[in-house]
Amino acid sequence: MSKKLIAFSILAIFVMVVGLAGCGQQPAKPAEQPKPKALKVGSDTAFAPFEFQDEKTKEYVGFDMDLIKAIGKQMGVEVEVQGMGFDGLIPALEGGQIDATISAMTITPERAQKVNFSKPYYKSGLSMVVKADNNTLKSFKDLEGKRIAVQIGTTGADEAKKIKDAKIREFNTAPEAFIELKAGGVDAVVNDLPVNEYYIAQAGGKDAKIVGEPLTSEEYGIATAKKNTELADKINKALDELKKNGEYEKIYVKWFGKKPPQ
Repeated sequence: MSKKLIAFSILAIFVMVVGLAGCGQQPAKPAEQPKPKALKVGSDTAFAPFEFQDEKTKEYVGFDMDLIKAIGKQMGVEVEVQGMGFDGLIPALEGGQIDATISAMTITPERAQKVNFSKPYYKSGLSMVVKADNNTLKSFKDLEGKRIAVQIGTTGADEAKKIKDAKIREFNTAPEAFIELKAGGVDAVVNDLPVNEYYIAQAGGKDAKIVGEPLTSEEYGIATAKKNTELADKINKALDELKKNGEYEKIYVKWFGKKPPQ
């Protein structure tokens, strides 16, 4: 055997040994765990104090926002909030664009025919707001024949339309309705009591006031697609747990300054 052949054989054996050693040193990569699917939530994000955009951070904040994030954490999923018009929420659920909606949505028989509602998470009612110097409108009865601003697609709009000879003006958001009142384009705004209270508080009571007794007693629910009963059950379970561990009460006190009714 020639020296060249011997050298080549030694080199081949060396390469083989190194190659085998290299294979033994490369541990198998662990399989990547699939990320949990994000919960896509639709909301009309102009309905303070339940959902609105923070002027500084541009993030969506409010009672509903804190609550749905806490529910998502309890379920072990990330929450992605998509802002959209209130009247487009249920169609978006039906079309599969979103998984759920939390938007101070009153549980009604008509809506329950189209979506699944969670257990009630907030008790509300409708009230009326008038300009601070208005001393003639004192109850819903006084709204007959008057100009009323409402938000489109809401129970406030539904109830206002029942008032005799009232001239109804529908707006896409609650702030637009309040602006119209301030400008004198309408005589009153009919909307959810906590939203009206928040508006009065932010305005310092200078521009408007709440008059009369609440017209209705309503309950808010988180809506999911009619066919998605599994998600509805998970949301209910998470909501129950938040009420048991005190997290729900913390969020309630943060936004309303008092404990939730028992």
